[in-house]
This record gives sequence, structure tokens and C-alpha cells, in this order.
Amino acid sequence: MFKGGTDLKSYVIHLIRHGITEGNSEGRYIGSTDLPLSAEGEKQLRSLAAKYPYPKAEAYFVSPLERCKQTMKILYPEAKPTVINNFRECDFGAWENKTAKEIAAQNPDFARWVAGEGKGITPPRGESGGAVVQRVCAAFERIVHGLMTAGTTSAVIVAHGGTIMSILSVYGLPRAQFYDWMTESGCGYSMRITPGLWMRSMVGEVYARIPAKADEKETGAAMVDAARKAADMAFGQKGRGNNGGKEKKENQ
Repeated sequence: MFKGGTDLKSYVIHLIRHGITEGNSEGRYIGSTDLPLSAEGEKQLRSLAAKYPYPKAEAYFVSPLERCKQTMKILYPEAKPTVINNFRECDFGAWENKTAKEIAAQNPDFARWVAGEGKGITPPRGESGGAVVQRVCAAFERIVHGLMTAGTTSAVIVAHGGTIMSILSVYGLPRAQFYDWMTESGCGYSMRITPGLWMRSMVGEVYARIPAKADEKETGAAMVDAARKAADMAFGQKGRGNNGGKEKKENQ
């Protein structure tokens, strides 16, 4: 029996993407490469934190990569986060630290992968999308179980775009595709989980964007629309099709 007793108790998890790195600014695929925040990234985070309130929590979790640890330290200087190794970004293998143009010149399958037309395509010596979703979701489920068992009702996770998109494409309501949950650096989403709904369907309500702006109230559809615009800017309309694992069970 979970502490806190009944299905009326809810658990809030705030998912925040790390700040900007030099690789992000240069349009490079930075997954397992352990880049720190750039000066621009640090400045952006401090500006956001000064302008908007970031949600506090009882528990904090962070990817092992330096850009996430630095983001956590800037946004939550008093936090003592638990490092979750499986919240690291996708390992892009031979595509790491290269631009889309450089990869496309070397690998004809890349254009199909970006367009979502190459379900079986994996970056050479890298991870498949399905493998990333599996490990991220396994770690997320352990955290949710731990929160419910301890009766800890709020948590912050600072991780990567791929980590957040993996979690929300599997567990988030309203339902949306992987790239529909794109978020900008230093931003993210708040998710509310109730034990009853989690036990029945393993889903949670995505109810706010982070950071919350003054008097901003959005429907789930509006949040997804905003994420789609961000994805279209980053990848183009066709590029939103590839997630390598829209459902957790894919590619097991």
C-alpha cells in the first residue's frame, strides 16, 4: 500500500531540458558527448530564472551529463539531486558532434531517419530510438514507484530533449507523438500523476509548461501545438515523424 493512502493523492513531476551548449548552437547532434553549457546557455538560464519562477520540489533527479548537472545547479542551487544514468541522451554513435549536412553527406540513410521513414535505421555504433525509449521509461517508472512508496508528492527531473520526449510520448496526456513534445533549452513541462490512473493506464496529465508565465493557463492541446511549432522549427514538418519507439514496447 502506498503511503498517503488513497487515489486522491497526486504526484507532480517537473521535466526540464538542460541549457544551451556550443554544439546546440552549431546545430550538431550532441547525445552522449559530454559538453558543458556554453556561456550563452548559462546566461539564458540565469535570465529565465530571474524572470520566471521555476517549480520547487521535494526530490530532484538529473542526467549524468555535465550540461544537465550545471542546469540543475543554476536553477536549483540548494538541491542535492540523484543522478539517473538512464536519463542520458541518445548515443548518436558515428553521428555524434556532426551537423545534419555532414551526416547526410556520409550516410544516405540519414535523410530517411530524419523524415521518419527509416524505422530500422540506427546511427552507426549508436543507439536505436526504441532502445532509448525503453531505458528512459524503465528509469521513469522506478522513480514514480519510489515517489508513491515514499509519499513524496513532487519531483524535478533535469535531463535532455530526447529524455523528455520519450517520457511524454509514452505516458503523457493528451496523447501526442514523440517530436510533438519538443521543448526549448531551459524549458519543459509539468505532469500530474494520480495512483489510480497510473495503476490502470500508466498515464499522467501534462498540465503546464515550464517556466510558467504570469497568468498563463493552457489547455493540453495548446501545449502540444506549441511543442509542434518548436519541433517544426528544429526539424521541419517531416522531421517530426521519427521517434524510433513511439511506444515503450517497440523494438524490445
